[in-house]
Amino acid sequence: MPHIRRAAARPGRRAAARPNRRAAQAHRRAATAVPPTAVLLTVVGALTLTACGGGNSGSSGDRLRVSMAFPPAQAMSPYGDDAVTLSRLSVIEGLTRLDASGEAKPALATSWKSSQGDRTWTFQLREARFQDGKKVTAEAAARSLTAATKASPQPRVLSDAGKLSARAKDADTVTVTSSEPDALLPQRLANPSLAVLSPQAYGKGGKVTVAGHATGPFTLTKVEGTVSAKLDRYNGYWGGRAKASGVDVTFTANGTTRANALRAGSTDIAEYVPVSQASVLKKNQVHEVPTARTNSLYMNTERGPLKDPRLRAAARAAIDSKALIKGVYEGYADEPEGLLGPGVKWARDKRVPVEGRAKAASEAQVKKAPTITLATYTNRPELPEVVTALQQQFEKAGFKVKQVVRDYARMEADALAGKYDVFVQARNTLLDTGDPVSYMESDFTCKGSFNMSQLCDEDVDKAVAKAAGTEDTAARQRAEMAAEAKILRTDAVVPLLHERFIQGVADDVEGVSFDPMERTLVTADTHRG
Repeated sequence: MPHIRRAAARPGRRAAARPNRRAAQAHRRAATAVPPTAVLLTVVGALTLTACGGGNSGSSGDRLRVSMAFPPAQAMSPYGDDAVTLSRLSVIEGLTRLDASGEAKPALATSWKSSQGDRTWTFQLREARFQDGKKVTAEAAARSLTAATKASPQPRVLSDAGKLSARAKDADTVTVTSSEPDALLPQRLANPSLAVLSPQAYGKGGKVTVAGHATGPFTLTKVEGTVSAKLDRYNGYWGGRAKASGVDVTFTANGTTRANALRAGSTDIAEYVPVSQASVLKKNQVHEVPTARTNSLYMNTERGPLKDPRLRAAARAAIDSKALIKGVYEGYADEPEGLLGPGVKWARDKRVPVEGRAKAASEAQVKKAPTITLATYTNRPELPEVVTALQQQFEKAGFKVKQVVRDYARMEADALAGKYDVFVQARNTLLDTGDPVSYMESDFTCKGSFNMSQLCDEDVDKAVAKAAGTEDTAARQRAEMAAEAKILRTDAVVPLLHERFIQGVADDVEGVSFDPMERTLVTADTHRG
């Protein structure tokens, strides 16, 4: 949907930070553009891609119609955000998958064990075949993982990991070794960007063709730019034939259009229905999903007015989350509990108090502060409304505010470069590894690749590093809650609310996956009743 350690108060901090920031900007810019040299599936106009593994389009009556919110951004590359789309459509799979609690479960691997202090993991493969008919082997799995580590830009899930290497131990056993101990490696390998593909998927110059070379129950057979895609059932799927013969996908950025398509009966599944449209759908078509996504306000801790922690504290005090939930989300959201909301079920019982926050600046001090730039993006329709409401709340507290609202692709590089004083975004806290420590590392540590707050705090880095190095799940979760408190102490980020997704599903469709981690939607069990 990829981190360590500079001392916060050390002289020369800004100079040390710049190379990492520039690298992060380059990484993220590349991730939102089609790279000039492939590492992706090239799509020119309407390109038909024929799979070889027993695909069956079937009759149109038993095909599913899906309206998705986000069009392909990297021409269905397996290494960018499009990998999540391919995962949500059950095209690609990895060695592992994640259950609802974020724990690693078998996928192409049936079992695994660690050695050398969590540096080396051994995975036993199941009997399976790629969609082009080739057998899934340890050599093929190792090749896929090696290709992902060499991709440019590198998948984000690898940005907080040690250097990975993979090799075939025998025909059905693959070993994955990290240069650093990695207790989360089984969860990491469930990331869609680390999917296992057939050797035939890899062409010259780093080009990777997903169509017809993955292992999921559906194979990608046609892509028409950013408009639509066609998937057919792969009859040789190891988990059994999918109940639907195929999936016809349309990419529709406008949420009202997606909702209207469902209401008119021209689509079976409407992804991410805006809250403003929920009331126009039939009650049984609306499915609320508590998610791992938290909408937060990220304040620039390195430059500008909010470098002053007292002004950040005053901004936090000015926020009325209840008003946002009632006025913008019409009740389809939960009040902020911390960085991790109700979609992360274990967090509530392990949360610790936040201590040591700065004292808020007085109203007179706030009024003397320069104008702050409050920014967000249009891709999620509620966020511009959130920013308008926040501007009113801040101005009531004495702040002078200027809004910047544009398409996300045009904003991300600037946000990562620290060009906004405040950036509001919706962030899936479990997307990369199913465990929030990766999110904490990428968003809040000194070398974090997605650090929009420009935060560099020694106590935060130590707390996050402790969590990342803890193997036992319960102990790691306690350490993560301690790290959450350290992060919130800085007021670099202020959680606004926890989203509940609204997925629109036709009356006669069954088996849709309502996944809080947003990795699955259409599965082998999804079908018309």
